[in-house]
Amino acid sequence: MDTNTLVAIVIQVITGVIGGQAVGAALKQAALGQLPKILGGAIGGVGGAAILGSLLGGGTVDPAAAAAAAGGLGSALNVPNIVGGAGGGAILTAIIGAVMGAMKK
Repeated sequence: MDTNTLVAIVIQVITGVIGGQAVGAALKQAALGQLPKILGGAIGGVGGAAILGSLLGGGTVDPAAAAAAAGGLGSALNVPNIVGGAGGGAILTAIIGAVMGAMKK
């Protein structure tokens, strides 16, 4: 696994956790603990980024030019990693919250 791949996964996990935390705060009726929000966000972040990356074609931006523009992180700091990570984390956390809320009834 090269460094760019590892950095991309870290960005996906972080943005996924941020998305999961945001949804967890918005869905207070689900009463999610921190662990489900963090795990749901992280897993959803990686999955969401992978799905969005495949939908956008993955290689539409020249990685070398993007890396030079962002000081070496350009290929990891792209739309699928950031938006897909946050969106995937939010969606999976919302699903977990809905399932946990339904199980409490």
